[in-house]
Amino acid sequence: MLQTRLGFKILVIGICLGFRNLIKIMKVILLQDVKNIGKKYDVKDIADGYARNFLLPNGLAKPSTPAALKQLEHEKARLEQSDKELKKRLNEIARILGERHLEFSLKLNEAGTVFGSITKDAILKALRDTGWLGKERVEIALDHPLKEMGEHSVAVDLKKGITANLTVVLREQQ
Repeated sequence: MLQTRLGFKILVIGICLGFRNLIKIMKVILLQDVKNIGKKYDVKDIADGYARNFLLPNGLAKPSTPAALKQLEHEKARLEQSDKELKKRLNEIARILGERHLEFSLKLNEAGTVFGSITKDAILKALRDTGWLGKERVEIALDHPLKEMGEHSVAVDLKKGITANLTVVLREQQ
């Protein structure tokens, strides 16, 4: 009974003094987002075994060396520059979409009921066909397909916090 208590006391003292210092730590650069660890290009201190047995073999991280850190700085600068160019391009697209409108023709019966509707996909296809939009990923905010004649304002999310209001005009097909 004395040994159990003594062993327990030693364990408690060891934790208080920091057995954690016995765990070897490795500094790594994350190459992908890793859950509960960090985001891509973060420099983290990771347990040596976790880094050697999981992160490095799976290509999720690489050891942090002076050369790797210098390469990381260049990569971050390049990504920042390309991000600025993308935002500039998206702002230009938002300006174009705000100034122009899309027209669609739909058939009507004698009672004035619309045959068909205009969906997100139809609007996206029309934007790509007109050349106003390239390969950029966009999200068109449309709660339900458009079935009423007239002008409709549709929000287009161009990502990176940039949105544009597009005017969609539905007309009767002649």
